[in-house]
Amino acid sequence: MFDFTDEQKMFQQLIRKWVETELKPMNDKLEKNQVLPYDLMRKMAKTFGLPDIVRAAFERMEKNEKTDVPDAGMSAARDPSFAAILSSELSRENPGFCMSFGASVGLAGGAIMAKGTPRQKRKWALPVLTLEKIGAWAMTEPGAGSDAFGGMRTVARADGDHYIINGAKTFITNAPYAETFVLYAKIDHGDGTPLRQRPIHAFILERGMAGLETSKPMEKMGMHTSPTGEVFCQDVRVSKEYLLGEVEKDPSKEQARDVFHGERTGMAPMCVGIIERCLDDSIAYAKQRTTWDTPIAQYQMIQEKIARMFMHKENVRNILFKDLWCQKKGIKVPMAEASSWKLYCARAATECAMEAVQLMGGNGYMREFHVEQLARDAKLLQIGGGTDEIQMVTIARALLK
Repeated sequence: MFDFTDEQKMFQQLIRKWVETELKPMNDKLEKNQVLPYDLMRKMAKTFGLPDIVRAAFERMEKNEKTDVPDAGMSAARDPSFAAILSSELSRENPGFCMSFGASVGLAGGAIMAKGTPRQKRKWALPVLTLEKIGAWAMTEPGAGSDAFGGMRTVARADGDHYIINGAKTFITNAPYAETFVLYAKIDHGDGTPLRQRPIHAFILERGMAGLETSKPMEKMGMHTSPTGEVFCQDVRVSKEYLLGEVEKDPSKEQARDVFHGERTGMAPMCVGIIERCLDDSIAYAKQRTTWDTPIAQYQMIQEKIARMFMHKENVRNILFKDLWCQKKGIKVPMAEASSWKLYCARAATECAMEAVQLMGGNGYMREFHVEQLARDAKLLQIGGGTDEIQMVTIARALLK
């Protein structure tokens, strides 16, 4: 697979038109936090019939479950190519909008769909996937950083048929406004198992639960459209129906690794969007900007910047298409390879955005020129989902074991 189909290209054109007519006019207000992204997300979903598609897929899935047929219903509704196109096109204009949407539908909703029971899928995943409710995926903790599993200190203490959860999460996308939380905690059975060695499980929590609080949105360098905050649990008491999967049969450490894996491979389409926009804007600017009566496009140093952006675009697109091919074939990408993709794509997007700013000089540094926002937003891709340094350690360990 080296290109999208005609149908997918048509979808891409429709998304780009929606971005131009709906997202772009709202971008300034979104970036200044004068409006939240969620109503616009719902408008986008409704425009393209997403809620109806999801509900129809749920009906097929539940019908198949009753007849012991695998849940092909949801699988058919989740063509990875269409999701990649959506992510890429949104990121051309506003990566933060894409991130907020993806964290809700892809991470929170996706986690419940992957490991939840039929009842949990219907009760919690369906409203998230249809955008009726906003989801948050809560893993990262203060002080844990890249040691997300070993350094986790949030604890769910077993208490009969219930769990009592205490702890805090930080840097959680959508946390200040989410209604549904997929939150990870270490299980305490009172058997003396050291904290670092306890099994990790995910819980589905709801805003309004006693003891569950969230912070106000954090102030950040970039991704301003995507609200980020903290989640606090103080003696949050839940029954086993809130345990993802409802039984402690498989520690969620592997479940969470799967989501991290998806987060890393899923970053490629965002990077494609950022790089393509930076390249398009840089080419247009280089052709019309003149110095000494000569378009700067004639200067070799400008040409070198544009050529490098094109090189990165081609490489990242190739990574994206390989990932889409693997998904369609059911091939799980090794963690080292997924880390190498994330490492390269994030660095490429950041480099292209910063070089676009440099190419445009003083104009590129101004918010009037869109590359300024893309440069701030792109930097997070080298941090979130595991820093560049962690990706390199993961790659090296896999090669040297």
